[in-house]
Parts: sequence; C-alpha cells; structure tokens
Amino acid sequence: MNAAKNVFNENLMVNQHPDYRAEIVQVIRSNLTPRRMQEQLLSYHGKDVAEAMELLRSDERRRLYSILDGASLAEILEYSDRLKDFLGELSLKKRVEILTLLEPATAVDYLQQLDKAQRNTLIELMPQQVQREVALLSSFNEDEIGSKMTTNYIAIRAGLTVRQAMKELVAQAAENDNISTIYVVDEEGVLLGAIDLKDLIIARENTALDAIMMSAYPYVYANELIEDCIEQIKNYSEDSIPVLDGENRLRGVLTAQDIALLIGDELGEDYAKFAGLSAEEDLREPLKKSICKRLPWLIVLLGLGIVVSFVVGLFERVVAHVALIVCFQSLVLDMAGNVGTQSLAVTIRVLMDEQTGGRQKLYLVGKEARVGLVNGLILGLLSFGLIGAYLMLFKGQSAVAAFSLSLCTGAALLISMILSSVSGTVVPIFFKKLGVDPAVASGPLITTINDLVAVVSYYGLAWVLLINVLGL
Repeated sequence: MNAAKNVFNENLMVNQHPDYRAEIVQVIRSNLTPRRMQEQLLSYHGKDVAEAMELLRSDERRRLYSILDGASLAEILEYSDRLKDFLGELSLKKRVEILTLLEPATAVDYLQQLDKAQRNTLIELMPQQVQREVALLSSFNEDEIGSKMTTNYIAIRAGLTVRQAMKELVAQAAENDNISTIYVVDEEGVLLGAIDLKDLIIARENTALDAIMMSAYPYVYANELIEDCIEQIKNYSEDSIPVLDGENRLRGVLTAQDIALLIGDELGEDYAKFAGLSAEEDLREPLKKSICKRLPWLIVLLGLGIVVSFVVGLFERVVAHVALIVCFQSLVLDMAGNVGTQSLAVTIRVLMDEQTGGRQKLYLVGKEARVGLVNGLILGLLSFGLIGAYLMLFKGQSAVAAFSLSLCTGAALLISMILSSVSGTVVPIFFKKLGVDPAVASGPLITTINDLVAVVSYYGLAWVLLINVLGL
C-alpha cells in the first residue's frame, strides 16, 4: 500500500510544472556574481522572468535592471502586465533604450498612458526610425487594425532572383526577426505577394521570385475596425497578415501573437458586454471608473425592472384569488431568461459573420422560434404533470384545481419560451441594423425583457383560464 502511494506521489511530482517564478526570485536574491546571475536569468523564458518581477521588491528589481542588458530587459518586459510601473523605475536614459527596443505597438501603448510633456520628452530622445514608427502607429485610433500592427517584417522588391532575395533577407534579419513570411513589394511599396521562407530556401538560386511567390494572399487595411475584420483574420492560419494603407502599400503586419491578443481582447469585450458593462475591468481599475462603467446600464435595468413590477401589480386580483400561483412565477421567469440568453448567444455568433444576409437572419429567427416551440412543449408537458401531482399530493388541492394551475404554468412556459427565443434573436439583429454592437443587447437587458414577456404570459393566462373560465 505504501509502495503504491509513493509511486503515485512520484508520478504526481513528475507531472507538476516547476515553479520558475520562485526559482528566479531565489536567483536574484542570491549572492551570485552579476555575470553568473545574468547567465542563469537568461536561461529562463522572458514570460517567467516578467511574472517573477511582480514578486520582487523595488530594490531587487533595480538590481535586475542593472544586471540585464537593454535587449534582454525589453524582451522580458514585452510579457509584463505592469509595463508602466516597471519602466517608471528606470532612469530616463534606460527607459528610452528599452522603449526603442520594444515592439513599436507596445511602446505606443505605454506612451499614450503618459502626460503630453513626458511623452514628447521620450519620443524626442528616440532614434529617428523609431520616432517614425511611433508616429505611424499613433496615427490610428485604438480600435483600428493599424494601431495593433508591428513594423517588424521582411519586405523585398520584385524582380530579384532567389539568390538576391536571400542576401536581402540576411541583411534585414539583423533588425527584423519575423522572417517566416517574406513580403514582395514594388518600387512604390505596393504589396504584390508573399513567399514562405521554406520555399525560398529550397528554390534554385537563379529562380525568379514570381515562380515561388503567392500572389493571392490575405491582407487587411490599417484603417479597418478590429471588430469588422477579426473574423476574416481568424479564418487564416498564416504566421502573419500584411496590413496595407489606402494605396495598397505595405505598412506593417499582424503576427500570430498579435492576432491571438486581438481575438482574446475581442472575446473579453464581448463577455463584458454580456454582463451589461461598457468595457472590461481589471483588478487594478479605480473604484470610480468601475462604477461609471456599470451604473448607466444598472439605471436602465432598474427602470425596466420597475416596469415589470408595475405589470405584476396589474394582476393583483389574480394573486389574491389564487395565491399558489406566486410559487411558480420564478420557474416561468427563469426558463424564459435562460432560453432568451441561449438564443442571444447563437445570434451574436452568427452576426459576427459580416456576410450574413437578410434571408439567413430571417431563417435564424424562424429556427430559434421552432427550437423554443419544441423545448417549450416538452418542458410545458413536464411541468404540467409534475406541478399538478405536487399540488395534489403535498398541498391537498383537488385534481381540477391542481391540474388547472399546472396547465396554466405549462402553457405560460410554452408561450414565454417561444417569445423569449424570438426576442433573443430579433433584438440583437435590430441593434445590428442600427449600427450598434449586438453584444450590447445582451445578458441583463434580454433577461429583463423576457421577464416582462413571462409575467404577462403567466398572469394573463391565469386571469383568463383560472378566474374567468374556471372561476377558481
């Protein structure tokens, strides 16, 4: 028994990931010489070092800054979520050096967080080439593709042979390390096509580039909105996507890492909107800013909630005559909300495809209505039987009274599920038609609308069936 337990523990230890952050902290706090400490730190991945920096005191981080050269430190800080904090601990000279070595998009993100005086001082101290790159990326709004691109790419002119192209590649690779895809441009910088590095390597020296160049290659324009072309970008599995200006000149590329970040950011924004927020929040966001993001939607939802309460008040007579009806109100409301949210999620996913036409949207509405109908029938019949049996066995109701109330609940469930399926589909389509992000019409808003639908269905049926028809 003990032997088996020891084997299990050994296997568990083998499968556990080592705690690199703790190891890195231990190295920095050791008495190793600067040279030896540098060698050990550079043996770890930059992301692990960046995470370990958050565990260090400011004086320990300053020791790290003095030991690592600018290129190594820039590579590490690319992975940090606290870039502003860490760069603020550096001297002006060191900060300029790091900003020069960072990806231009990362540097621009940092610079935009500073006041104008600090930003201008840092930019003036940068090399002319970096200043041009920063100016280029800063010229785009943060929701445009151009603000997320990098100028780290290889571009060669058309008309070269493979041998000449290899020579040009080697010359540019000293500054730009995204070499898996080489872009071919004309004398004006207009994109003509792309070449896979593997094809360039195995081609014969005197082969013309046109023979191995892909002329049909995906691209995006720098001034396109991220949300408008994110689906197009996701459909390709290329290492990088070229970004063009209005005259089809190559201005930058989106690397696989950039694309992954864009998709993650877009999903995060949609998730935030599903929760009724105007933007994402993080742990370090100020309280006032978080409140300002949430409060507007909460005020709207408060108004809608009051409307729902007023509607319930209109059926006070129904509740007074058949008090048991209140017990199953939450059942109908919850199911309506759940169905509406499901339809909403499907609809937003479909609407992300800009090619979705009017006929497809109409088909989607019909399909969701049919889904709501079938599910409503099944759940309505189940609730009819179960609630009727419950009222007879545990509440002492007569068969007529028990199954009349359960019939009312089941019918209300069916109607509210159909209407909620339709509203969860029609509302985001309507928002999209108005040019509003359909994700805004989500979560709390749809749930509140469906509450209203369910309340009217449930109490309306109870008033007609239980009071006017059956006279309970």
